[in-house]
Amino acid sequence: MFETSPPLLEIKNLSIDALSAHGRRSIVAHVSLSLHRAKSLAIVGESGSGKSVTALSITQLLPSPPLLYREGHIFFDGVDLISLSQANLRKYRGGRIAYVFQDVFRSLNPVYSIRRQMAESLKLHRPDIHDHDQEILRWLEIVGITRPKERLYCYPHELSGGMQQRVMIAMALCTKPDLLIADEPTTALDVTIQAQILAKLRELQQELGMALLFITHNFSIIRGLAHHVAVMYQGRIVEYGETEEILSRPKHPYTQALIACIPRLDDSLKRLPMMESDTFVR
Repeated sequence: MFETSPPLLEIKNLSIDALSAHGRRSIVAHVSLSLHRAKSLAIVGESGSGKSVTALSITQLLPSPPLLYREGHIFFDGVDLISLSQANLRKYRGGRIAYVFQDVFRSLNPVYSIRRQMAESLKLHRPDIHDHDQEILRWLEIVGITRPKERLYCYPHELSGGMQQRVMIAMALCTKPDLLIADEPTTALDVTIQAQILAKLRELQQELGMALLFITHNFSIIRGLAHHVAVMYQGRIVEYGETEEILSRPKHPYTQALIACIPRLDDSLKRLPMMESDTFVR
């Protein structure tokens, strides 16, 4: 469906380099993406393709150096985030733009209780909320935490991996963001918990009307989750379009190879497809 309203997030010609002992090397090259309110976009590609670097660059979370912006713009609700100071970025980071990171075991602070960590987010981004416990319990219940009152004063190590990931999602959503960036949020979880987390993310994205940017290497999980897909290969977008269109009629050889690698129960053992040579030379 054609969108008439301006996108909430628009990345234009973004290029990022990395400094190393061997000189300057391109990590992300000429990436352009857009995401509208209440829509979801999945960036798909193998490890090292530039997905997470692109996502982290939105609110300048990249370590600089070694990673350096070369060119491009990132507009959020009409504001160029790259031009903002760190002080002004804090008005967006964690509030209007929230992250759920892939390594939940390192994302939660091990020495603080769940209540303390979530209350800190509320204090920073929703100062109008005075009863923190009530609001925290509400969000823990929304994301499917069983017996939330018992979990309130737990420390991360006292929770399972799936429950920790739900806490991370609750912490991100309690600020009522306009954009949620979920970077491989289910990588370390078993398939049953993974399916539950993805279903909850899809449900909350639709219920809250927020935009969702989903980062993954796994093509098999995006059907029903993302409206559009951007396929990244060697730091570039090689294919971009509606999810069903790309899944049913992929055009780029890399996209075709990724989809062919999705396990199927009716397939016999076979050699997985590989890219024979680099499509792009940096």
